[in-house]
Amino acid sequence: MTTAPAEDQRRLLDVQALDTRTSQLAHQRRTHPSLARLTELDGRLADVETSLVASRTAVRDLRRELAKAEADVEQVRSRADRDRARMDSGRGSAKDMQALASELTALGRRQGELEEVELEIMERLEAHEAALAELDAAADVIRGQHAEAVTERDAAFATIDAEAEQVAGQRAELAQGLDAGLVALYDRLRGQLGGLGAAALRGRRCEGCRLELNPMDVEAIRRAAPEQVARCEECGRILVRLPEPAKA
Repeated sequence: MTTAPAEDQRRLLDVQALDTRTSQLAHQRRTHPSLARLTELDGRLADVETSLVASRTAVRDLRRELAKAEADVEQVRSRADRDRARMDSGRGSAKDMQALASELTALGRRQGELEEVELEIMERLEAHEAALAELDAAADVIRGQHAEAVTERDAAFATIDAEAEQVAGQRAELAQGLDAGLVALYDRLRGQLGGLGAAALRGRRCEGCRLELNPMDVEAIRRAAPEQVARCEECGRILVRLPEPAKA
């Protein structure tokens, strides 16, 4: 059976308490609500940015389409202006004048058709630009929320890390000078048993697994030499015997 000074065994419970607090702080850091919030916001922002790319592409394409439609209208309008100028000048035969008049009529129809296309493109562009503006605004809101969540996370991490550093210092100071064999056994059990390597024996109950031990086992532990390191028969943790409370 492993042996270690009884005082070292009792100090081990304080080391365990600090190790437990360290684990709790690490858990708080891993599961802080701001992390889930940031994950949610990252997902929302990614969705919005995907929509922004599609919307910007649509707006860019429509602007090119509108520029072409405007150029087509301008081309027809310029041709009509030249024809009217020729008619107004009176130069040319009656046949030429008749041909110009026919062409102006056709150009008028063509201009009307192109202007309808231009108007339809302008309406589509206006709708897409409005949607793009809404997406930009939504992205700005999410970015603001993300910045707030980052600030919250960083503040929480700073508080947790400061306490963890303090606990680590206390743990190092407390563990200094403890029996090396006892510490090695404790560290091994702590790694195997979910971070809890030592527990107090209170009455018949192991504070590690919360189970009551066989009365004969408890009696044997109580009667063993103080330097003998007891183990829980149920969970295998180091059992630290505490002084019995004084009887009234």
